[in-house]
Amino acid sequence: MIEIYCSLKAGYVKYQKIVMYNAGLSSDKKIKLFSYIELKSATDNFHPSNKIGRGGFGTVYKGTLINGGAVAIKVLSAESRQGLKEFLTEIDTITNVRHPNLVELIGCCVQGSNRILVYEYVENNSLDRALLGPNSDTTKLNWATRSAICLGTARGLAYLHEELEPHIVHRDIKASNVLLDRDYVPKIGDFGLAKLFPDNVTHISTRVAGTTGYLAPEYAMHGQLTKKADVYSFGVLVLEIISGRSSSKSVWSEMGKYILEWAWHLYERGRLKELADPALEEYPEDQVVRYMKVALFCTQAASGRRPSMSQVVEMLSRPIRLNEKELTPPGYMEGSTRMSIGSKATTSSNLAFKDSSPIDSTPFTSNPVSYSEIIPR
Repeated sequence: MIEIYCSLKAGYVKYQKIVMYNAGLSSDKKIKLFSYIELKSATDNFHPSNKIGRGGFGTVYKGTLINGGAVAIKVLSAESRQGLKEFLTEIDTITNVRHPNLVELIGCCVQGSNRILVYEYVENNSLDRALLGPNSDTTKLNWATRSAICLGTARGLAYLHEELEPHIVHRDIKASNVLLDRDYVPKIGDFGLAKLFPDNVTHISTRVAGTTGYLAPEYAMHGQLTKKADVYSFGVLVLEIISGRSSSKSVWSEMGKYILEWAWHLYERGRLKELADPALEEYPEDQVVRYMKVALFCTQAASGRRPSMSQVVEMLSRPIRLNEKELTPPGYMEGSTRMSIGSKATTSSNLAFKDSSPIDSTPFTSNPVSYSEIIPR
């Protein structure tokens, strides 16, 4: 049951109390309130031609408001009981949060059984459609654009992890949750699974939620959530952006390896540049290889050996020398139908954990890790 007490003033609603029983979720936020009729009109009665996406908890439509402004309207599925919590979490998490690399929440509709979120509209839809979709044209994604998407997404995550109070862990960083505006500037969206991290909290034990292929092994196996789970997901995303391939498909070489497994295979043999998308006709080889090495730092099996997102921004922004002596093999999850010798199985998630170094069960390593080396003048 949800109780919402509202006081309306100048088109805005102040949530003096939002409570979901058995969840303990509360909020005291200001957010613009839209009527259901207004959003129904904006989408031409939620016409299928205006449908621009579908998520786990509902459908997203393009809408045009009375003032002519374009918006993205996320309609929560009425039968999705689980989605009510994610709906309130999304409001609670990102209301009044502003950053160039985060999708802006404009308002919502809470009327009868309707639960609708209204976001800024981004012209180029999601990264997975631009990069991996059936009608994708990767020739538009040259290296300058792809590197800017990597760096912008990293900056958005660094803002969530380190600049906001309390800090936010997104929990579902993936290509479909990175949206691209008309200039292909990346904007992180879908905060329905996000968790707040106060300064005095090092990790949270929680149910596993997210997308297979992007899940950090310590989180997928033990439900142990830290900011480093987002870092891991980001590393997988970078490999997807550079390779133009999905992390969830074993399409690499005749051995049928997954993207992270194949990236490490190539790294050990000094052939990492072979991972680059053939559609990238011209690119600075040193920079592309450096980005892939940063991705491998982000996906190390031990969570404490992964860099923070501010360190990732630094490593991506400047041509610094990476301290590869500190680079250890990645940890990754794959379907249990492809178990290999040495894999550790987890029956709760029906996944296999693979790595060539022991998993770190603690959120941080006691030994500081140096990710870059000083380049002599």
